[in-house]
Amino acid sequence: MKYLFINSATATLVVAIIIDDVVAYIYNKETGKDMSSTIMPVIEEAFQKTNLTPQDLDKIFVTTGPGSFTGIRVGLTVAKTMAWTLNIPIVPISSLEVIASTPNTKNNIALIDARRGYVFAGVYDNNLNVIEEDKHILLDDINTDGTYVSYDNFGGLKPQIDVLKVIKKHKQDIGENPHTVNPKYLKLTEAEENLNKKNDTRND
Repeated sequence: MKYLFINSATATLVVAIIIDDVVAYIYNKETGKDMSSTIMPVIEEAFQKTNLTPQDLDKIFVTTGPGSFTGIRVGLTVAKTMAWTLNIPIVPISSLEVIASTPNTKNNIALIDARRGYVFAGVYDNNLNVIEEDKHILLDDINTDGTYVSYDNFGGLKPQIDVLKVIKKHKQDIGENPHTVNPKYLKLTEAEENLNKKNDTRND
């Protein structure tokens, strides 16, 4: 089986090709605001270096959030377009679960900075079973035992993504029609929040 994996929910882009439970190619680098201009050349390189074509793929695994609104949209747009064109399923995965794949002897508390003291947080055990569902929460309100894992400066561990661990957990998932896969932001965008504030003011 041949899979494409995409995680664009943080400033670190991860693209991988998995062939028969072997990671044949992986790109795992910080791209910052260059995500949209970087992702397609990286995917093209992935196919070139593995001697595959998109038509060889059986499934596409993609993170649907939470994380960067722009980054999530970029990765999902690419994945959904490819999956629809190739008529193959998409398997949606939490970006926090991917971060939590970092090797550790304790439960991993995966964190993504959501600004103003808030984080996106999810707690997973060593087998990526959910201990606490992904949520948008104040960092100071987290009281779960475990190790912080984050690209941001919250202490704990820096992510060491184990793509194969994630794929092995989800490879039996049937997947979804590309048209039904949507971002899971866990919070409103800043524009939506500002609009709600204006509407609340008008209603006072």
